[in-house]
Amino acid sequence: MTIRARPPGWMPYERRHERLLPLHQFGLRLAAHAALAMALVAVCLALGALGYHSIAHFDWVDSLFNASMILTGMGPAEPMPDAASKLFASGYAIFSGVAFLSIVGLLMAPVVHRFLHHFHLEIMGED
Repeated sequence: MTIRARPPGWMPYERRHERLLPLHQFGLRLAAHAALAMALVAVCLALGALGYHSIAHFDWVDSLFNASMILTGMGPAEPMPDAASKLFASGYAIFSGVAFLSIVGLLMAPVVHRFLHHFHLEIMGED
């Protein structure tokens, strides 16, 4: 049996024939994914607030409010004053939809991987 070195990576997952991670290490993996997801949410909010502030000329609080409403899927809170701000809001809404799905995938990845890995080990009769 040849042992291959793992490629360097941020958070390597268990391979097919490796045991499940202990719960405390799995918790650390979940925490790392949650921290990355929170960082992505912060970046998305910052981009939206900056866009609303510079393009729609909202103050910072209204910019953050509109960005958070769009990012959570609620829709814009205030009417857009001109065509440029409407185009930005439209693009930011599309970006927010993709970002939301990506962040949910990032949060679910460790749980889904653990479930599938456990299921695979049961089939192989190892756990």
